[in-house]
Amino acid sequence: MDKLEVYEHPWAPKLQSVLRIVIALLFLEHGTQKIFNFPPAEKPMPFNLTSEMGIGGAIELVGGILLLLGLFTRPAAFIMAGEMAYAYWKVHAPGSLYPIVNKGELAVAYCFVFLFLAAAGGGPWSLDRLIRRSK
Repeated sequence: MDKLEVYEHPWAPKLQSVLRIVIALLFLEHGTQKIFNFPPAEKPMPFNLTSEMGIGGAIELVGGILLLLGLFTRPAAFIMAGEMAYAYWKVHAPGSLYPIVNKGELAVAYCFVFLFLAAAGGGPWSLDRLIRRSK
């Protein structure tokens, strides 16, 4: 199979949208937990929008909603990729450079999925696509 055939497969764009939606739902939980303590955290932290945790929670909540809807997908995903890169280097990497050791695998995975979505867009099942079609 030629490398281009994978990207030309009819299900690839649809699965791009499914990937965006599933990742958005998972990421959104991080924001709702930080801001609303839902789902309840083992050790809830008081919400302060001006703290790093508060800014991260706001990015996760707003970005997660935008990504879920497929609205402003590229810029939202780019910002979220930056947040995850920052989280990895600030929180995880000081313990060890190895993600398996420093428990940063999820931050790395989110970062690169968001980078992909920032480049590729939200796929056919997105508000971005619907808006573009209506113009």
